[in-house]
Amino acid sequence: MTTGDDMKTMYDVQQLLKRFGTFIYTGNRLADLDLMESELKEIKNMNMLQANDYTQALLLVRKEKRRLKQMEERNNDISNGD
Repeated sequence: MTTGDDMKTMYDVQQLLKRFGTFIYTGNRLADLDLMESELKEIKNMNMLQANDYTQALLLVRKEKRRLKQMEERNNDISNGD
């Protein structure tokens, strides 16, 4: 079972969410990450998730969101000739 201490990838976050019956795939990675963040908050608010697991999962989701947004910005700069 993945816990906050050994949760290192988005795959680990997805496995954590699966433990609670949550499977997320919309075809839009940023939308998926927003939904994951929302689901994590809801599970935490129901006291079904330990604080360290929640914190680590949330950090990973936000890190991935930042990475995707930066890639998107770079791609936009390239396509705009900047």
